[in-house]
Amino acid sequence: MNDAPTRAKKVIWPHLITVLSAAVLMGTVVIGMALSTAWAIAGLFGLGEIFAWVLEAVFGIAGLAVIVAFIRNASRIEPFFER
Repeated sequence: MNDAPTRAKKVIWPHLITVLSAAVLMGTVVIGMALSTAWAIAGLFGLGEIFAWVLEAVFGIAGLAVIVAFIRNASRIEPFFER
């Protein structure tokens, strides 16, 4: 058995606030760009409203994936918890 006491990890608040603030800023830009790009492509090619929604969903999910990747990589550089 493991008799070592378990320590609660201490949150490093400046790192967490910095990364989350950057993620919010970057997220608004990425999601806005993804949705406007999908709208513009659908309008340019006359694809209709339903296909525009599908493109917006696909591009929006891709934008969310970019934001998640950013947060994961940023947490490696500025860890949220003490080690």
